[in-house]
Amino acid sequence: MSLRRTRRGVAGVAVCLAVLETLGRTGLIDPLLLPLASTVVAGVARLAIDPDFLADAGHTLLACGCGLLIAVAVAVPAGLLLGTVPTVESALRPLIEFLRPIPSVALIPLALFLFTDGTQAKVALIVFTAAWPLLINTMYGLREVDPVAKDTLRSFGFGPLAVVVRVSLPSAAPFVVTGVRIAASVALIVAVSVELVAGGAGIGTFLGDAAAGNQRDTMLAAVLWTGVIGLTANTLLVTAEHRLFGWRRAGAGEVR
Repeated sequence: MSLRRTRRGVAGVAVCLAVLETLGRTGLIDPLLLPLASTVVAGVARLAIDPDFLADAGHTLLACGCGLLIAVAVAVPAGLLLGTVPTVESALRPLIEFLRPIPSVALIPLALFLFTDGTQAKVALIVFTAAWPLLINTMYGLREVDPVAKDTLRSFGFGPLAVVVRVSLPSAAPFVVTGVRIAASVALIVAVSVELVAGGAGIGTFLGDAAAGNQRDTMLAAVLWTGVIGLTANTLLVTAEHRLFGWRRAGAGEVR
């Protein structure tokens, strides 16, 4: 079934490109405003071997990876604490609900003031933004733990820590992995946004330079590569999630 969906997705992309190419060739869309689809696709292929773009993409991915790892190391234990100690959760919930909606872009000036290095500021903003889906998903996963399983373990003399390690954490693991998948997409968005605004090495800076030079085909090609990177990361994480926690899908009655 997944192969069939992949084929349909590829066919849909091909049709969209063909329609855009036709609109450009017939003059319904001015190629000076929006380059032909064939020109953009050629730019995508060219960027695949462009050392400057590859270096910028590497800087973006490195910042995303570092920020995501730090976010996991901070948010998952915090989620375990908040999800298992109701008193702490109720005390910190107003602060969480206040900080969580703050747009990461609005914090770029503050991050650049606190961190003199642009890469550090970028990683800090990635950590701040990516931590929220990890924290919320961990807390939500702990609420979904079967209370009978916890009571059974307690009846055998296991303490609170053993219950968390043996029951709560394994049961919440699928939610944590889902949080990682969401956080990975958020990390890429934040990294490129910070690079666009604050500069420094990265895909966002490459996009800004291409736009400043009126290289629209190169700019759109870089945008497509950003989408490919995000799609690839999401696909890999979804595959890992399904392989590790296939029992969750089966238990939920999912047949796809």
